[in-house]
Amino acid sequence: MSSRVNHFKTIPALAKTLADASMALGKISLDKKLKHLVDIRASQLNHCAFCLDMHVKEAKMHGERELRLYHVAIWRESPLFSAKEKAALALTEALTRIGNNGVSEALYNELREHFSEVEVSELTFTVAVINAWNRLQILSQMAPGSMDSAYGLDRAELH
Repeated sequence: MSSRVNHFKTIPALAKTLADASMALGKISLDKKLKHLVDIRASQLNHCAFCLDMHVKEAKMHGERELRLYHVAIWRESPLFSAKEKAALALTEALTRIGNNGVSEALYNELREHFSEVEVSELTFTVAVINAWNRLQILSQMAPGSMDSAYGLDRAELH
């Protein structure tokens, strides 16, 4: 297979801006485990192997239980997620698979039961940024796990 575009080499300033946004999201008030669940679910929906691999490993390193990682794909039926987590995952799906109706009032009201306005914004930015990364990585087709040692993800001990 021929090599694909490396966005960090072709447009380093824009790639760095997105990386800076990701770093800023690491400092928001949302729980890290919840953020990982959002990153994992969006990456599943977008079929982004590189990002899914990375975020599963990060989640494990931050103490997420493996069974919950396996259940992200079936979060609606799983008893392993709280109502708050399910609301976040529902928003992730709504913003990743934007349809003609956008985000329903019912979903927004459910979010507001569990999250402040600031947290809803943080969650929305989290979904937006992972969707941007997914799209860049899908085009690049970086091999899952190829950056593990550079990102310290080999510590997840998932090979």
